[in-house]
Amino acid sequence: MVRFLLNDEPVELQVNDPNLTVLRYLREQQSQCGTKEGCAAGDCGACTVVVAAPTPTGDELQYRTINSCIALMSSLHGKQLITVENLGNAKSLHPVQQAMVDNHGSQCGFCTPGFIMSAFALYHSSVEVDREEAIHALSGNLCRCTGYRPIIDAALSACAQRQPDQFDAQKEQTISALLKLGSSCADKDAQALIMPTNRQQLADAMASHPLAKLVAGSTDLALDITQGQQQFDTLISLSQMAELKQIEITEHTLEIGAMAALNDVACAVTEVYPQLQELFTRFASLPIRNQATLGGNIANASPIGDTPPVMLALEASLVLDNGEECRTVAARDFFTGYRQTVMAKNEWIRRVIIPKKQPNQRVAAYKISKRQEDDISAVCAVFSLTIENHVVTKLTSGFGGVAATPVCCPELEQALVGLTWSDPTCLATGKQILANAFSPIDDVRASAAYRKQVLANLWHRFWLEHQTDNLIPTRVVSHA
Repeated sequence: MVRFLLNDEPVELQVNDPNLTVLRYLREQQSQCGTKEGCAAGDCGACTVVVAAPTPTGDELQYRTINSCIALMSSLHGKQLITVENLGNAKSLHPVQQAMVDNHGSQCGFCTPGFIMSAFALYHSSVEVDREEAIHALSGNLCRCTGYRPIIDAALSACAQRQPDQFDAQKEQTISALLKLGSSCADKDAQALIMPTNRQQLADAMASHPLAKLVAGSTDLALDITQGQQQFDTLISLSQMAELKQIEITEHTLEIGAMAALNDVACAVTEVYPQLQELFTRFASLPIRNQATLGGNIANASPIGDTPPVMLALEASLVLDNGEECRTVAARDFFTGYRQTVMAKNEWIRRVIIPKKQPNQRVAAYKISKRQEDDISAVCAVFSLTIENHVVTKLTSGFGGVAATPVCCPELEQALVGLTWSDPTCLATGKQILANAFSPIDDVRASAAYRKQVLANLWHRFWLEHQTDNLIPTRVVSHA
């Protein structure tokens, strides 16, 4: 049973079809057609809605955009689903809607509801809104006729004149209702959509339904439904596994629950490794990062996932759980083949452990893609270098897009140790090794020859950028 607020109305829904997306539910079952279907892949933002959930302290609401076309109904439990139909009322538009009108931010109007919902989430954020923040908030939305300037102006105008709205006035009632609705979701008799709340329930569900898929943020699995036309008889949702969402910073490590959303992960990781900020920012779009999870991005074992190269270079480890015991596996030992890992059928990722950055450690991440925003890597390269007295004492690496799995390069890592970093031999050796280390494929994103050349060039850039103590700020680059 999924319990949530649809705008301000409580809903208790027995989900008999686990493939039901939030978009289909709104349009087909609620006749709320302001939310549009554009791509059914989380790319265009026409389907953007906002979900609100109580913060950990329980005294505030956090508003986040999601792509309803690839969000499954289990993601709504204990949350408020806000649609464009409920922003204004019969007498007046909401300030973000009025600003869109005043700034002439709409022409054909198909994308407009999605933009308005993104601006609405920004309106209810705690950040000081400038142009950069507005662009970031709207980064998951595409428009093909108006042009972005008036839309950005509308967001800036609304947020510059923020006044309490109906959602602020109803905050306490909303929080109270959500806490009550989210207090229970376990249903022992559920067969289609199972939502365990603890590891024992999860282990039992996996034992009872050995063929069922685990679903976390659904940003990848939902594409099998919307694009691949697959239908799953049973899904086991991890959305209510609170213990898998915890993030803890210890003296020596970052310990990140597998279900932590990537935006939350980014905040924690970039506090320790600020050099990774742009890589996380360029991970898909803001609504995707609000849904996608670190564990999901690692577990699907995609050779072009953006976080696995980071885990390899930083020598992260994964804690795997089966409900009875846990075991720890190095990220470097986790990937065994294309979309294959060392996980047993009854295991899941519990948490990811990342060592903290050391004083002499230098980290850089490079993502090469055809588009600067919202695109999949053609090549991703992450390097972690430790230097003592100008001599390389340690080098680790992680790469995506160059093999059937995310990979590191042991030959490179061993060849550089003991060399003086400023010696051109480091540059030449690294370029030669990386140009021949892998056998990538030709595909729509890049040719094999291009990928090999890019790897060598990225090493050249890394070497140049880290020649002095006054490091050039590392930026993730894109090839247009």
